[in-house]
Amino acid sequence: MLVTAGWLSSRAEPKPDVYEQELSAWARVRVEGERLPAPNTSPARMADFFAGLSRAQQQRLAERYPLVVGNLAGAPVQLRYEANRHALTAAMEAERARMTDERLSPAGQQEAGRRMHRFESMLAEGRQILAFDPTGRGRAAEVIGDLESADRISVIVPGVDTGLLNFERTARKYTAPVGMAEALYNEQRAVGGESTAVIAWADYDAPPSIAMSAATAELATAGADRLVAAVGALPGESEVALFCHSYGSVVCGVAAPELPERVSDIAVAGSPGMRASGVGDLETSAQVWAIRAEDDWIEDVPHLEIGPIGFGQDPVTPSFGARLLDAGGAEGHSGYFSPGEASLTNLARVGTGAVDDVTCAPGVRSCAPVDPCAVHAT
Repeated sequence: MLVTAGWLSSRAEPKPDVYEQELSAWARVRVEGERLPAPNTSPARMADFFAGLSRAQQQRLAERYPLVVGNLAGAPVQLRYEANRHALTAAMEAERARMTDERLSPAGQQEAGRRMHRFESMLAEGRQILAFDPTGRGRAAEVIGDLESADRISVIVPGVDTGLLNFERTARKYTAPVGMAEALYNEQRAVGGESTAVIAWADYDAPPSIAMSAATAELATAGADRLVAAVGALPGESEVALFCHSYGSVVCGVAAPELPERVSDIAVAGSPGMRASGVGDLETSAQVWAIRAEDDWIEDVPHLEIGPIGFGQDPVTPSFGARLLDAGGAEGHSGYFSPGEASLTNLARVGTGAVDDVTCAPGVRSCAPVDPCAVHAT
């Protein structure tokens, strides 16, 4: 079975993956007699550590421990881009070698080829990879625009089945995280206003759509911790808006109480729920927006929460209290970021702060939040 899946067959204990090996080596390194900070060090302290290093010292760490440095919350943004280029190059060459490894099944060799081409694409000139981990199905985050000078930052949190192989797509481009981010960034520039940067944030372990984990918040809880850390490490003081699609809205809902105050807006699209019965349960000062296409199948998913199963109230119901946006002609569950659609324009306006210009969902007189008490009173 392991051979069929493309893995090497062995009775020995699995060797540590390349990321684990780097982490182990990182823990033993000293710079000028001092140990390197642990990867879970707070972003502020991590920033202070790197600020105390020379440029040459920073580059040596990025070259020797690219997977560690490229994923360190608080490390300089440009250094993370540089480190992840080193990590991607090494991962691409490793997959190139696996493509002809006779110990792998044909299916395993084919998957190695797909991964090799994905990493090659991510190495294209001008791409800014903020996070990268090739282990398992993989994780990544990419920045569109200038993260350090942007007046506003948007973060796209995708849903189930997200991994490195579908981090971007050629066909159905705008259903994948990178395509979503590019479309949102371009639309934000079109609607005008303040300068923006958009992050395609697929830096958590999303559940496969056919797995039981897709019906629970277990992976969302772990993803929420990573999201809080990622937002907390963003440079500057610009406002941040989260755009959470499908299962990503569960991640955002769980993360909401711990998010920093700079998060001004949380917009959910095609949401199965946010593990909350209403906006008040999210315990956030951010404005909460919800949008759903007319033919999105997520409408038929039971919105319930029984122990670890389910995600709670439907965010587009009036009693939830979210601001309801018009999806226009967005098609299905994954059409919200398609260029030309009203859904994309509305989301872009939220991201730029032009909320007075958004269009409300049909039948909604105002996009102002609904008072759940008033709804129940009537």
